[in-house]
Amino acid sequence: MRMVDLITKKRDHGELTDDELTWMIQQYTAEKIPDYQMSAFLMAVYFNGMSAAERDHFAFAMLHSGDVLDLSDIPGIKVDKHSTGGVGDKISIPLAPLVASLGVPVPMISGRGLGHTGGTLDKLESIPGFNVNETEAQFKCQVQTLHQAIVSASRDVAPADRRIYALRDVTGTVESIPLIAGSIMSKKLASGTDALVFDVKVGNGAFMKTSEDARALAKALVSISQSAGVKSVALLTDMNQPLGITIGNSLEIAESIAILKNRGPRDVHDLTVALAAQMLVLGKKAPSLEIATGLAEDALRDGRALNAFKQLIQAQGGDPAVVDDPRKLPQAAYRIPVKAEQSGIVTAIDTNALGVAAMQLGGGRAQKGDKLDLAVGLVLHKKLGTPVTKGDTLVMLHTNDQHVDAIVELVRQAYHIGTTAPKKLPLIHEVIRP
Repeated sequence: MRMVDLITKKRDHGELTDDELTWMIQQYTAEKIPDYQMSAFLMAVYFNGMSAAERDHFAFAMLHSGDVLDLSDIPGIKVDKHSTGGVGDKISIPLAPLVASLGVPVPMISGRGLGHTGGTLDKLESIPGFNVNETEAQFKCQVQTLHQAIVSASRDVAPADRRIYALRDVTGTVESIPLIAGSIMSKKLASGTDALVFDVKVGNGAFMKTSEDARALAKALVSISQSAGVKSVALLTDMNQPLGITIGNSLEIAESIAILKNRGPRDVHDLTVALAAQMLVLGKKAPSLEIATGLAEDALRDGRALNAFKQLIQAQGGDPAVVDDPRKLPQAAYRIPVKAEQSGIVTAIDTNALGVAAMQLGGGRAQKGDKLDLAVGLVLHKKLGTPVTKGDTLVMLHTNDQHVDAIVELVRQAYHIGTTAPKKLPLIHEVIRP
């Protein structure tokens, strides 16, 4: 085979065979296909798409370019969750211990933040001592004994995806549903999970801005899972405003602790419980979503989920004292309010802009190598539909730099204040099943 022939075939709307896709990924992983040819192929896919069969096999070829964990010797149905990323999305942090406390093993391989969205691993690393770089043996042992682990993917997991992802980032081919789905699934299936729950964000703070795009991605993820013999369900959830009231690493850990203490913002609580219920049904710990919801609520009320989070922190080298005293988390030196310049009602929030503001404070990465300030971020005092009086604090910036006038203005402009309350959107827009 020749790579130029595969590029031409896809350019001309042809469908690549399983053998062709396997050969291409194997040769690229072995560095026998240059980046410029893979870039041309990715652009052809961006414009012409992939069939369902191509998309599935593209994901499987990347999956098998590296290690695939075997968790079959761990009792129970292993269930993982993946979010497509949003602003203030800290759900994995309370979700894993909540589900684990009810007996479902959660082998979670998570990612880092880039651009306007945060990363679970970065947030956990704001807990002093927390280690996300476990060996395969440590990961399996922890899932077996504690029913939970949240770790970084090793360099041996889906190495083809790592290289292709970097290429997509610099060739304008990120926004392709087959490529996004393949990237997600090549890593998620490598964790050895038996079932998956997808949280596909939709709205102005998500990668998928429209319901149509979010639905197409959700269906692709569920379809690839089904082809792999992995049970799954996808929830389309709202990202037209940040989740909860915090954006930033240590701030989101503190909010997650509040959720596990059965307090905290209602939207974070409700989505955590809704995703937990889906995981409990897939894990056969409950016969229905109604019963599963009750089990999850009970585990939050009686402290089992909170205790499981302490066990997770301790097992991964962190200081569990942060659970009882979140002030032990990194704290920013300054609090700078962003005040409203007019009265009215919050009619819209540019969620993406708030994510960018957190990044500019130092809480996120513009590029992969950027060093994070784990203490900084935003605390929202006003959300959609909230009445505002001129001079009210909209957002409190937590910063280690007093000279943030441009960020203050960015945040202020992200809030649209009018006279009519916006239509209330549901937190969960839709549920997609096989």
